[in-house]
Amino acid sequence: MKTYILFLQQCIRSKEVWISLLLITVLGIIAINIGNKHIERQQQAIAEVNEYQKTHVDRQIALHNDDLGLLLYYTKFSYINSLNPLAGISIGQTDVNPIVKQITIKTFEAQRFDTDLVNPMNLQSGNLDLSFVIIYLFPLLVIVLSFNVVSEETETGTWQLVAIQATSKLRFIISKLAIRFVLLVSVLILLFCIAKFVMNIPFTSRFLAMIALAICYIIFWFALSFFVIIHKKTSGFNALLLLSAWLVLLILIPAGINSYVSLKYPVPEALSTAIAQRDGYHVKWDTDKTATIAKFYKHYPQFEKYGYPTDGFNWLWYYAMQQMGDDDSKKEREALNKKIRLREQTSKKLATAVPNMYIQLIFNQLSGTSMSQQLNYLDATRQFHEKLRLFFYPTIFEGKKADVIDWSQFTPEYYKERLPVSWLQTILPMILASLFIFLLSIPMIKKL
Repeated sequence: MKTYILFLQQCIRSKEVWISLLLITVLGIIAINIGNKHIERQQQAIAEVNEYQKTHVDRQIALHNDDLGLLLYYTKFSYINSLNPLAGISIGQTDVNPIVKQITIKTFEAQRFDTDLVNPMNLQSGNLDLSFVIIYLFPLLVIVLSFNVVSEETETGTWQLVAIQATSKLRFIISKLAIRFVLLVSVLILLFCIAKFVMNIPFTSRFLAMIALAICYIIFWFALSFFVIIHKKTSGFNALLLLSAWLVLLILIPAGINSYVSLKYPVPEALSTAIAQRDGYHVKWDTDKTATIAKFYKHYPQFEKYGYPTDGFNWLWYYAMQQMGDDDSKKEREALNKKIRLREQTSKKLATAVPNMYIQLIFNQLSGTSMSQQLNYLDATRQFHEKLRLFFYPTIFEGKKADVIDWSQFTPEYYKERLPVSWLQTILPMILASLFIFLLSIPMIKKL
């Protein structure tokens, strides 16, 4: 115990250590503030939607009470992706894709990827959330605190004295690294505690899993530093090698994997889906109405009782055209969904061997901000849209007025994805990565 106290005193006596810890703490607090502002904007958007929908529906009823088809042409219904407070820690897809969809009963594909106007320069630079600080900056602090743990003793001529007096040279090195590890983990826990109270994050299994994963990530970087420093090279060499490893792991490999996935699964369907949807609807203006309605009845045979009205404009034919926009783009839409999910699955598989990519993907998943969860939300929005269609179509086709409908039942609905946390599956890749580095170090440990 006295040895650990002595090492702690030596460590905290250094101004560089205090400056580093203070800097990472300040950056972490700034990141928490940015994440909290993001959460507040999302909460404000949800609150405004809840207030807006009733006013919006009442206004449309007042304007178009006698024409339900026209009323529903304009009326929007809100479907909200439930906000997880952890999204403030790992913003993920929520800075690009809105958590609130305003849906009409017209063709869904034209509305599916509607998003808010966002400054593209802000999207390019990204957000300084807490996950960024943990993934990119904490490893740099590990390098700063550990690169000269052994080389400093060698360069000052005290290593031989340590070798004589220490009961174990390996224990001496691990003890010094352990002190630095405790200091960093203390800062990490402090930042998570601040985030918990600032963002009102409950102590859920997801939050605890995120903390555990972050600690395992720091362990991996200490294991990597240990592997480098036990070769007893110079401090400059250790620092250069560790910084090179940081650059390769956090910049070069993710960029290479992103390029590989993009080339392996190109998505020309993104354009072809939009074209098919637009053609599926717009060309129906010049198509025989009977043929359009017949296709609509093929999709919804329960509505065939409304016949084939072809004399002038009617809402049955119009909404049949809208439906054709979705039906004619179905093949391209399914191909696009498949490609995007394949990209996500391939990225996850490759990221298992790259700790920084893995922790980013898992952070997004725990926060409910991953790409796969966004696609699940869009799929649920499609079902919500279909439910609206099936409810309103009969009333529209029968030519009824708006006052026959109980509009009070149409309040904003929420989507909530349940994702159980598997602790072993979550942290196992990080533990295996650290063990792999330690196993590589065994030959050098024997030579100490």
